[in-house]
Amino acid sequence: MPVLLVIPARYASTRYPGKPLAMLRGADGEARSLVRRSWEAAMAVAGIDRVVVATEDERIRAHCMGFGAEVVMTSDRPRNGTERCAEALEALGGGYDLIVNLQGDAPLTPPWFVEGLVEGLRADPAMEVATPVLRMDGAALSGFLEDRRMGRVGGTTAVFGAGGQALYFSKEVIPYTGRDYAPQEATPVFHHVGVYAYRPAALEAYGTWEPGPIETLEGLEQLRFLEQGRPVLCVEVQSRGREFWELNNPSDIARIEGMMASMGQK
Repeated sequence: MPVLLVIPARYASTRYPGKPLAMLRGADGEARSLVRRSWEAAMAVAGIDRVVVATEDERIRAHCMGFGAEVVMTSDRPRNGTERCAEALEALGGGYDLIVNLQGDAPLTPPWFVEGLVEGLRADPAMEVATPVLRMDGAALSGFLEDRRMGRVGGTTAVFGAGGQALYFSKEVIPYTGRDYAPQEATPVFHHVGVYAYRPAALEAYGTWEPGPIETLEGLEQLRFLEQGRPVLCVEVQSRGREFWELNNPSDIARIEGMMASMGQK
């Protein structure tokens, strides 16, 4: 059966309304929308049979159709991207071996991050969900710690045990290390990249569960699987010289544009 990739694109974001339509200027000076850049990132992934944008908003639908994306309309009920993916899968009638959630705020996601998730689930039938993690060097860890000191919600960290099975995800910087690291030194702290691959049964079940207390406190959708005792595989990926960041706040636009400029990404 084929692999479906869904890009959830919600207009009514609490922190950043209309975020999918925010414009990002590439290294060549051309500005393209966040959702378009996320779609372009999805189209570069090998082994994906169908890419759709899932949205509740007619403005996003019209914009996406204008650059050639397939769009699935969902309701305004989904509270996060995983719920929207589940609704999109139902609207499409199922029939997929794996479903990938490439969140619409991650236009810098390298294709091998997604390809690694698909490979990880195919290799480990016991796992129901997979998500990438990126080992941080001292410079990246310092940035995360500075965000927390300044009261900013930056990236998410992950801890996992034997075989890569997730133990916890947090917006705090975990695990505690108690030491400083040189800028290029590898650390034991992993940046969680907000991309997911699901088996259909796990995704379908997700929408039937109410958010638990830990998910509610952290505001991290993947914790619902852990609270329900469902295994999540953390797949370690390599940056290969690529910079990565998600657009969570308006202030992230300048950071992402700077990364695209430094990488020569149009």
